[in-house]
Amino acid sequence: MLRPRWIALLALCLVVAGIFAWLGQWQLGRALATAATPPGTTEEVLPLADVAAPGEYLSEPLVGQRVTVTGTWVPDDFVVVSSRFNDGVEGYWVTGQLRVAGDTAQPVSVAVALGWAATEDDALAAVDELNRDASAPEAAGTPLAITGRLISDEGPVLPPSGADPQTLTRMSPAALLSRWHDTEGLDVYRPYVAAEVAQGPLVDIASPAPSTSSNLNWLNIFYAIEWAVFAGFAFYLWYRLARDAWERQLEELEDGEAAAS
Repeated sequence: MLRPRWIALLALCLVVAGIFAWLGQWQLGRALATAATPPGTTEEVLPLADVAAPGEYLSEPLVGQRVTVTGTWVPDDFVVVSSRFNDGVEGYWVTGQLRVAGDTAQPVSVAVALGWAATEDDALAAVDELNRDASAPEAAGTPLAITGRLISDEGPVLPPSGADPQTLTRMSPAALLSRWHDTEGLDVYRPYVAAEVAQGPLVDIASPAPSTSSNLNWLNIFYAIEWAVFAGFAFYLWYRLARDAWERQLEELEDGEAAAS
């Protein structure tokens, strides 16, 4: 085990283990650096453009941030999302495409949850009313301001077995985009806005301030532990290789002595 090749291999293992240890320390630092958002930070209403950019993921400290955005509804793009709970009661959200007002090189939209309905019939009735209002001539040139919480995309999922293929059970702008009209060249925000004040005949969405009790990123801690395990495995691998070689040499010596006698 003290031969030059095993000492060289040990030196290599030390370098590899050192890299793994550094990566583990970096991950641990990232976990501890994810400090809790100071109380009240998310309750300040900020312009949507100051919090997020179209096409970008929403960073963890900004989830639940109250934002305001001005725009106009795109007619016929009000979509019902099921399995939405409001104060513990299951129901439906009505969502819409809000075309953001502003001078930009290309059109920009954000998905908005406009409000909650207890039954699917109530949600569909709200969709009809909202479509009529959005299609009215006076609505086209009259932007409105929406204030609500900015929330990350929940990710699209397949509808339940036997359900209508168009059924949506998750609030996902990516999934809603496939149902929207007038989307050529459209830039879309990845997160969505849950409106504080319901539109039309809908009920306000219960959206309390996000919890700020945890200041640890447990995923980064898990990665840090993984790197520590990898560093230990590098030494274990060197030990096993060196020991196996040493045991083979002993066996060869014993066999040689037995043959000579």
